[in-house]
Amino acid sequence: VVKWRSKPVFIRKRTPDMIEASKKDDPVAPSMREPATDAERCKKPEWLIMIGVCTHLGCIPQPDAGNYGAYFCPCHGSHYDHAGRIRLGPAPKNLELPPYQFLDEFTVKLG
Repeated sequence: VVKWRSKPVFIRKRTPDMIEASKKDDPVAPSMREPATDAERCKKPEWLIMIGVCTHLGCIPQPDAGNYGAYFCPCHGSHYDHAGRIRLGPAPKNLELPPYQFLDEFTVKLG
């Protein structure tokens, strides 16, 4: 976890199982609260980079938790998948994606 504009940013190297689970749900993405495919959320499939603030009331979701084994906000029960998409609970939107770019294989620039 790093901070960008005083907000925590989750930078996670996803396992092949996490990537597969996210891509498997792409066909139902149009029916999601805020539709997005895994590829639209991750510039590189193995990396998920998002702001770690629940879009409901601003709590910090816990990793490796919830119904999707990804992110769970214990404050009011929002469940996010391995692409940071809202799947269940009161959060109105997916976890926010900050602007970022990969400078090389080992360096990411936020902002």
